[in-house]
Amino acid sequence: MIDRITVDKILDAANIVDVVSDFVTLKRAGANLKGLCPFHDDRTPSFMVSPARNYCKCFACGEGGSPVGFIMKHEQLSYPDALRYLAKKYGIKIEEKELTQEEIQSRGDRESMFILNEWARDWFKKQLWDTPDGKAIGLAYFRNRGFRDDILEKFQVGYCPNSKKVSLSEDALKEGYQERYLVNNQNEMEPRLSVGTGLSLKRDDGSLRDRFFGRVMWPIFTASGRVAGFGGRVLDAATKGVAIKYQNSPESIIYSKRKELFGLFQARQAIRKADLCYLVEGYTDVMAMHQQGIENVVSSSGTALTAEQIHLIHRITDNITVIFDGDDAGIHASERGIDMLLSQGMNVKLLLLPDGEDPDSFARNHSATEYQQYLQDNQVDFITFKASHALDGKKDEPDAEERLIHNVAESIAIIPDEIKRTLYIRYASLQLNMPERLIERAVNAQRDKNQANAQERKENTTVSPIAQGGIKGIEASIAQMIIRHGEKVMCYIDDENGKEVPLTVAEYISLSLKDDDIQLQSPIYRQILDEAIERSHTPNFRAEQYFISHPKEEIRNLALELGPDIVALSKMFNTPATTTLPDQKDEKEADSDERLDEIVPSLIASYKLGIVQKALQDIIEQMKRPEVKEDRERYHQLMSEFNEKSKLVKELAKICGARVVLK
Repeated sequence: MIDRITVDKILDAANIVDVVSDFVTLKRAGANLKGLCPFHDDRTPSFMVSPARNYCKCFACGEGGSPVGFIMKHEQLSYPDALRYLAKKYGIKIEEKELTQEEIQSRGDRESMFILNEWARDWFKKQLWDTPDGKAIGLAYFRNRGFRDDILEKFQVGYCPNSKKVSLSEDALKEGYQERYLVNNQNEMEPRLSVGTGLSLKRDDGSLRDRFFGRVMWPIFTASGRVAGFGGRVLDAATKGVAIKYQNSPESIIYSKRKELFGLFQARQAIRKADLCYLVEGYTDVMAMHQQGIENVVSSSGTALTAEQIHLIHRITDNITVIFDGDDAGIHASERGIDMLLSQGMNVKLLLLPDGEDPDSFARNHSATEYQQYLQDNQVDFITFKASHALDGKKDEPDAEERLIHNVAESIAIIPDEIKRTLYIRYASLQLNMPERLIERAVNAQRDKNQANAQERKENTTVSPIAQGGIKGIEASIAQMIIRHGEKVMCYIDDENGKEVPLTVAEYISLSLKDDDIQLQSPIYRQILDEAIERSHTPNFRAEQYFISHPKEEIRNLALELGPDIVALSKMFNTPATTTLPDQKDEKEADSDERLDEIVPSLIASYKLGIVQKALQDIIEQMKRPEVKEDRERYHQLMSEFNEKSKLVKELAKICGARVVLK
């Protein structure tokens, strides 16, 4: 458990801009910052970060929150583990008692798997550096490929021995790690939700053997540096007769090959600084380029490029250069990757290495200066690339140029930005020596075809609690006032000693409801009110920040929905970056602060009015029943209640005046 004082210290230290910037490249937009949303396939920046409010929100998918909420969502961590993550980031020491077995289990499968993977990474490293077989076999492999020790340490490579005497599985069990996390427990309905790292395989007799035996190992890190899985390669001497040289961890709740990029953790800052990402195929390609001083490089780990991987890169930069091996397979692999990148709004360059070379071998044969100069001199746009390779060896074919124009048009047609499409049409006309109108016609025809084939996607929409109207809508507005202004002084009253004391908004709401023996109908709203009252006089307490960082997910989401002024922030987000916005509250919010003594009583009166009107309607329905009409005593009792509540309705209606609706 983390004590409340430490939790408050972490929440106070956590800066939303610092936290989000670790994963998203942000650009100034007035008093706020914006970038591509990390939670959905965002092609135009819709993710807003507010330094003043210390929270973030996507105006497309609705995700966001405080620093701790962002980390919970992005890294799939529990509330306590997100606090630990932020404590580590900001150098805050957490004193915790030793966890019991039950507490360890309660941290969940995901955290248990990450912990096991990090232990396994260290085990593989120890085998590589500290054992005779590791040095003679694993380390020799890397050194024979020319890698320096600092590069091996940077990527934390390791070795899994092929030995009956040494076993990761046995050592893990001895260390107390559970078998259910060592093996991969396949979920037949959804394999990607399988539990277990798959570091071990279970034999028919129930014993375990290491999945990666006899392989050199690469840990695959998440963008934040946690070990999600591993890649292992059979060594050259053992590849004879082996169909699959490379093997990865199985799909699980923490690892999906299509959603990870090897080297992203090591490359993030360099990509952001250069505003460019190089994309290569393999692990050693990434390491070789780092050794040549080129650190803004990632690998798709031998898989075909996926939309999820592109999204990871696009959050950091719009610019990508894809490096292909200099063979026919490399050229063919380029086609699908080019179109996927263009469709995501990326600025794409391509570079084909000399025939027979890959980034790793090319690095071994050239100096760092030569390598960097080659990259600079040989990058070309996709139109030039397609023109040079589509016509290569096919110039005599009568329809070669026609196929090339359609090929280029297909790629231009999927570019989402109209201005960029127009510029590429003009450029293609010059490069291919074709009339611009001809290429434009081909592009438009392809776009019509794409739109005809595309299936409409239905967006999931949720109705704001306030937009529900009626009693529920007013109750949500009261909860909104508690979240936004709960700690603010509403008025002053005399205590039992005649001393004037402040009454906060939360306290005023509570007392006003109790006067008529009414309470909020929603349990979650009642909890919010109770917690705001409990903390309203705590030094430096701010209701909005407290609730958007709340341990309970339902309250965090509700606070994000009701707390910030979504309308005002949306306007800020859409304001051009050249416009200067005030760092403090906007006029609308400042005005609402000054009018709390008007707004809150009107809301309470409106809420009471709604409750009483509903009670009146219930009385009328009861009086219509035949059995009630026959029961004179019951009928007169209801009539008395009706008259009493009718008077109250008139009184409340006068107090309410025009209903106050918060936006």
